[in-house]
Amino acid sequence: MKIAFSKPSHPTAGALVVAVAEGGQLPPAAQALDAATQGGLGRAIAAGRFEGKANQTLTLLAPAGLEVSRLLLVGIGKAKSFDALAAQALGGNAVAALLSAGDAEAAVIIDTVPGVTLDAAEIAAHAAFGARRRAYRFDKYRTKEKKEDKPTLKKLSFQVEPPAEAKTAYARLEAVAEAIDFTRDLVTEPANVITPETLAEQAKTLAALGVEIEVLDEKAMRKLGMGALLGVGQGSEHESRLVVMRWQGAADPKAAPVAFIGKGVTFDSGGISIKPSAGMEEMKWDMAGAATVIGTLRALAARKARVNAVGVVGLVENMPSGSAQRPGDVVTSMSGQTIEVINTDAEGRLVLADALWYTQDRFKPKFMVDLATLTGAIVISLGHEYAGLFASDDRLAERLTAAGKAVGEPLWRLPLGEAYDKQIKSDIADMKNVGGREGGSITAAQFLKRFTNEVAWAHLDIAGTAWSKKDTATCPKGATAFGVALLDRLVADHYEDKGSK
Repeated sequence: MKIAFSKPSHPTAGALVVAVAEGGQLPPAAQALDAATQGGLGRAIAAGRFEGKANQTLTLLAPAGLEVSRLLLVGIGKAKSFDALAAQALGGNAVAALLSAGDAEAAVIIDTVPGVTLDAAEIAAHAAFGARRRAYRFDKYRTKEKKEDKPTLKKLSFQVEPPAEAKTAYARLEAVAEAIDFTRDLVTEPANVITPETLAEQAKTLAALGVEIEVLDEKAMRKLGMGALLGVGQGSEHESRLVVMRWQGAADPKAAPVAFIGKGVTFDSGGISIKPSAGMEEMKWDMAGAATVIGTLRALAARKARVNAVGVVGLVENMPSGSAQRPGDVVTSMSGQTIEVINTDAEGRLVLADALWYTQDRFKPKFMVDLATLTGAIVISLGHEYAGLFASDDRLAERLTAAGKAVGEPLWRLPLGEAYDKQIKSDIADMKNVGGREGGSITAAQFLKRFTNEVAWAHLDIAGTAWSKKDTATCPKGATAFGVALLDRLVADHYEDKGSK
């Protein structure tokens, strides 16, 4: 779907979209449309339950007095609460209503709404961003589809004054949208397509944007002593990989980078501690943390962020076989610390242990943020609304929380502490990889903290937010790419050359 910006006009074909605030008068554009339809707009609103509430829509087919095929009203909620996220929902809800409705093109009128502080160009840019995100589809493997289910919308134009300002504002958001779609593709692909080797190849495509890529094979990782990561993948026919991505965008090439680390288990059977068969197909997206890190580096490079950034992803497949890791095995991590493997299905923390240690040891970053679909316990704690946040640094935690709120990817901070740390004490090794059912997400984070070596660090457990089983205003059900927009916003707000601290 093509996104365009133009000056206000009177469309003669396709669909026309106008925003309506809750409980207020119709904006000028809607008033003009009401007059053109001889009061038809007002009568349609009065006859139904459309009140302009957030996410409400009302469609008028072949409206009298207009040449368009349909007029779509989209509720934006109370004007005083209208912000960038509400603007994104406006665009997303418009696309959801029109994508397969039959029209090839549509125009969205961006009008002034009393009480809204965003200017028209900002509203148009964010509405376009939301529309782009909601239009995502993964149709690669479809060989047949009902006509009524096929997308028809080819072009969405935002009518705004001045259009040039809106187009400029959208350019940065478009780079993030493209990275989000790329991430969704990676997470959605089946595990017979995305393996450690092929995911590493996908990461290599970032080189076209100027990202330096380095791929470590098992021989290289064995030489570094990454026994924790290698132990997870030893039961698979697919070799494990560690991918290092570097974006050098700061004025000083030697400036300490920001660092993002991702868990990339391309399929998680649970290993010898095998999972129940019901729902196991979902474990293709146990690499969502790694995909998010790859997507974040893509976004930073595409918009030429003025920052030095490192992305490190540990890529493995966790399978049961005669060569697989067993419960009770002891492995030695790159840090030299030994780990008793109590449960082979608690594998993501073993992958991250070596990836975190490698990152802090080699790059000496300003901070490290890791992302992982790490624990089912976080879903029990927070459902699918928030990702879990654990951090050793309060300022980093506050900045991540603020960035998440700004982009609609909320985080909830959970505690760390000595009592939880004691739960992972092993009788025969330095630690064990699980601490029992109680506080399972917390003990997993405590495990990771042992490999951060006092570097400012945060852990995002995205097990409940990486995949959605329902549509939202800006995301169709499926892979969400949770974290890409968040981390991009974190960097933009605090760590780029201009105004960085």
